[in-house]
Amino acid sequence: MSTKISGNNESLVLTSKNDRIFNIFINRPERKNCVNHATALKLIEAFETFENDKSVDIAILSGKGETFCAGYDLSEVAEGNFPSGDEATEFLNKYRFMGPSMMSLSKPLIAAIEGYAVAGGLELSLLADLRVAANNSQFGVLCRRFGVPLIDGGTVRLPAAIGFSRAMDLILTGKLIDAKKAEEWGLVNRLAEPGEALKVAEALAKEIIKNPQECLKADRKSAYYATFDAQSYQDAFDFELNNGIPVLAEAVKGAGRFIRKEHKL
Repeated sequence: MSTKISGNNESLVLTSKNDRIFNIFINRPERKNCVNHATALKLIEAFETFENDKSVDIAILSGKGETFCAGYDLSEVAEGNFPSGDEATEFLNKYRFMGPSMMSLSKPLIAAIEGYAVAGGLELSLLADLRVAANNSQFGVLCRRFGVPLIDGGTVRLPAAIGFSRAMDLILTGKLIDAKKAEEWGLVNRLAEPGEALKVAEALAKEIIKNPQECLKADRKSAYYATFDAQSYQDAFDFELNNGIPVLAEAVKGAGRFIRKEHKL
């Protein structure tokens, strides 16, 4: 199934590059950046571009306007505009309603959050390695109130991010939590003043890309494997070793720089 979108849907998701940072913007502020099927396809296209672009090391996902993403556009569901039959089966075998939720990225992703990150928007933020949020932003599984299940990774990633008990609190009640509580729970990594989440995320991205990238990506991959895929404690350790050995050359270079005092602690 092609993920290319043409015509007036081109503006649903915007992208830009700054240095080695790839920015992805959901651009439906009039709908609180709710994702419809066309937007989901454009998000997939944007993430595939990021993944395949060797000139960038990290991406930032954010929403235009005052909201990160308020979930899936339920008006599209109510009107029956979502693909059905074989087309839906083909799409959902590889992707999900929000688009790139099932993608396994080889490079880091930061979510820069203003306003609401709720329902599918919360799930989309959990695709990111790190989340930067304005201190007036809010998080929650609001789809609980409308009988809509989490099928974009929420039940998988949320317990891994904040622990089973806290995840159940959000999943079962559908309540909102503010950015401060989200930071206390480990859902948010950095807080920002309202309107400054993207700026803080960009500063964090610049900090990350200063590090040797092959080693960084290897350790990131090992951490994901240990969290989501490892069959045992020993399996996780074995993967870490086998995944790390190929990038030991970077460690040799780094040790040399440290000895020469080119890199300060």
